[in-house]
Amino acid sequence: VQLQESGPGLVKPSQTLSLTCIVSGGSITQNYVYWSWIRQPPGKGLEWMGAIGYSGGTYYSPSLKSRTSISRDTSKNQFTLQLSSVTPEDTAVYYCNLRDYWGQGTQVTVSS
Repeated sequence: VQLQESGPGLVKPSQTLSLTCIVSGGSITQNYVYWSWIRQPPGKGLEWMGAIGYSGGTYYSPSLKSRTSISRDTSKNQFTLQLSSVTPEDTAVYYCNLRDYWGQGTQVTVSS
């Protein structure tokens, strides 16, 4: 399985961050599979943000739930993260993940 994140590297405060994870070598509808978004702010540890499951169900970190939405496009075998009302504290490297499989990560900076 290969995962590849894509999206803008710079987002302005109060805007919505949108990232897409393109999946190859596996289907996002494969049974019992959950696709996650994880981020790592500078100098901090990994933070699980949320996931979308094989049947389309979504799960979010309580601390980010009010601002986070994860969706999928099964025809393109990809899933998307949207994080609204971003602040500089949302600056991080964002990863899409499936168990031991990780995307390369994409740096997102929130700045005016």
